Amino acid sequence: MPTPSKPTVIIKAEGRSHRTKAELAQRKKAEAALVTGKKLKMRAEVKSNPVAKKEFKRVSELLELIDKNDALVEGGINRYCSLTAEVSEFEEKREVFSKNIVDLQKAYEEDKALHSADERVIPALDYFKTLAQMEGAVISLDKQIMAKRKMLLDIEKENIMTIAAQLRSVPKKIDDEDEADSMAQLFSSNFKTRGA
Repeated sequence: MPTPSKPTVIIKAEGRSHRTKAELAQRKKAEAALVTGKKLKMRAEVKSNPVAKKEFKRVSELLELIDKNDALVEGGINRYCSLTAEVSEFEEKREVFSKNIVDLQKAYEEDKALHSADERVIPALDYFKTLAQMEGAVISLDKQIMAKRKMLLDIEKENIMTIAAQLRSVPKKIDDEDEADSMAQLFSSNFKTRGA
């Protein structure tokens, strides 16, 4: 897949381009037609979650830098921030389960070292059942985390693709061929004189 065109803001920031002033002006006008002019708004569920709220602020600031902080992508960005918070919560739960597994294993080993099989506080059968359940919970959390990460990736791709699609819809050439840049005119006149 080809690299999407850069917005005029980035082209100007780089300070160099092969595009003519007429092409840049036409691109800037076409880009302006693709935005509503309204900024993203944070939804209530995002505001109420500190992780989601922080992510929304970060993403909206980045979108502002590239002049893409627009209400048209509000739904996707809010969903993205909510999912980011959910992934964070699942990762915290997974960490708690993992720590508890380690604690259970240590307790069982200590119990095993101090007591005979008949006197143990944690019977072997109970230990292995509990361990299997806890490891099953970790695996389940991993699956949920991976599913949510896939959703996040899909939203990221979609938003990038949406912006890229907007940029691809911007004409790369000026409409009037008479306004071609001076280098093209120079080369065409040189070829005409050599052929004569």
